[in-house]
Amino acid sequence: MPNYAWEGKARSGRIMKGTMQAPNIDAVYSQLNAQMITPIKVEEAKVKKKKVSVPTKDIVVFTRQFSTMIDAGLPLVQSLEILSSQQENKAFKEVLLAVKSDVEQGSTLSDALKKHPSVFDELYSSLVAAGEMGGMLDTILNRLATYMEKAEKLKKRVKGALTYPIVVIAIAVIVVAVILIFVIPVFQKMFADFGGELPAATQFVINLSQGLKKYGVFIVIGIFIAISMIKKYYSTPKGRKKIDTLLLKAPVISDLIRKSAVARFTRTLGTMISSGVQLLDGLEIVAKTAGNKVIEEAILNAKVSISQGKTIAEPIGESGVFPSMVVRMIAVGEATGAMDTMLNKIADFYEEEVDAAVDALTAMLEPMLMVVLGSVLGGLIVSMYLPIFKLAGAAGG
Repeated sequence: MPNYAWEGKARSGRIMKGTMQAPNIDAVYSQLNAQMITPIKVEEAKVKKKKVSVPTKDIVVFTRQFSTMIDAGLPLVQSLEILSSQQENKAFKEVLLAVKSDVEQGSTLSDALKKHPSVFDELYSSLVAAGEMGGMLDTILNRLATYMEKAEKLKKRVKGALTYPIVVIAIAVIVVAVILIFVIPVFQKMFADFGGELPAATQFVINLSQGLKKYGVFIVIGIFIAISMIKKYYSTPKGRKKIDTLLLKAPVISDLIRKSAVARFTRTLGTMISSGVQLLDGLEIVAKTAGNKVIEEAILNAKVSISQGKTIAEPIGESGVFPSMVVRMIAVGEATGAMDTMLNKIADFYEEEVDAAVDALTAMLEPMLMVVLGSVLGGLIVSMYLPIFKLAGAAGG
């Protein structure tokens, strides 16, 4: 039951304010009049909702079960009641109960879902709305679950490929820092007892160790400041476009980012069109979920092109983001009226390409990282033993 904030005038003339739970605004007026209060202003209280985070796998399981229940002929409210009672995630359970309550009060399922954008995004609620209008909600929910599974798999593959080198490099930096801060000073003291001039490589490592011990805290603080500044810059439209453009041109990872973007775009738009969502509406939603400013602008340009009676293929091709094969296949899909089928075929192909790109990237990075790390650690060890070799040679001579 919603809360209403009211302001009214008592018989004594005093202005009063408060909140009241009621099924609708008319009930609030009735209760205020019964209390001898003349309503001045009544409006639904705006409650700041906390952002709910629900794992994708929980939403996928819910969507599949919901589809099965609707296909079996169960009413929406009863299905939501059963699914919410079975839900172990407390936050998700509260969301489902709120959706059930809204549907019970006459709201459409899609409108009820829109009230929880952190759980059910615009794509989800739009497809549900299309399913309600077309009378095939069970089919749409099943497609949604399949789409979410594939999108999550793609996301994990790309994230895993990009996370692996970062983790390895981070561990290597920590190991080198520990050696420089704790191990090298021991050698430095030993060399000082020996006396004599140290080799240039050894002196460089000792200077590096001293510098790290002296300025290490400032270096760490500087790194955090640099990261926060990059994040702040990325949050601006200009900064996001600049960084996203660089990512699409970056060596090694650009191919993976481009292929994953094509797969996500075609899979999302193909699912929306096959579910009955209008192309212009679909492009608007897909642009918001693109994850890259350059690709988002290319999609929005395609939307403008279509609204002017032109094709979608032309602006997509001019963006320079999408491969020529994709542009030609989309053009064929437009000409034959089988856009959804063509988009899903492109998505299938590029999802396989992403898998291949991830395997290739991993195979290339592993030996490269090993060589770099081996060279750094080997260089530190050799530089520390050079004075010992020098002393041993002098003693032997």
